[in-house]
Amino acid sequence: MTLQVVGTGLGRTGTMSMKLALEQLGFGPCHHMVEVFQHMDSVPLWVAAAEGNPDWDAVFGGYQSVVDYPGAAFWRELTTHYPNAKVLHTIRDPDQWFESTQATIFSPTMGPENMPPQMQAFFGAVLRELGDERNDRAFMVDYFERHTAEVVRTIAKERLLVYRTGDGWAPLCEFLGVPVPNTPFPKVNDRAEFQARAGGGRPAAEPEPA
Repeated sequence: MTLQVVGTGLGRTGTMSMKLALEQLGFGPCHHMVEVFQHMDSVPLWVAAAEGNPDWDAVFGGYQSVVDYPGAAFWRELTTHYPNAKVLHTIRDPDQWFESTQATIFSPTMGPENMPPQMQAFFGAVLRELGDERNDRAFMVDYFERHTAEVVRTIAKERLLVYRTGDGWAPLCEFLGVPVPNTPFPKVNDRAEFQARAGGGRPAAEPEPA
């Protein structure tokens, strides 16, 4: 088994919903950050990859697709290592994305610095491009936009789908060459759900993508 879909979109761009969608369409299992926490033995493999010694076939053994972090941090390497994989780039409004990250994955109470010690090297590797600027709006919005621009510039047009959260099944299914399901597109892990699972944080003002 090899990766058929490589997701290059950053975390909090509907990636958990997309994970479920890809699995429903037959491209599962789909790797996502939740898989790292469920399979902690993979952490050293990610750290090694960040140090220039990747073993992608070991990391993704048994998976057909990947979205979210940590895969998105290694999108250049993965799209090269899996040249036949289609590339799925999830996006949303950059300012809304920033607000979401500050209330969830990069919040003072739920961010990487609050993780167990064994995860510090992992997050240092995965978030290396962000440095200490994770809470700076101007930097992060610019980073988000530059990230999308670089993906679009790098990946061949016929291989890439830029998917805006909320676009539904049609563009995704056309891109992957599969029928459109007769069920609603998954919608999970919004800000309130994330905060409830993490056990803290202020309540979400409105529903939003995962």
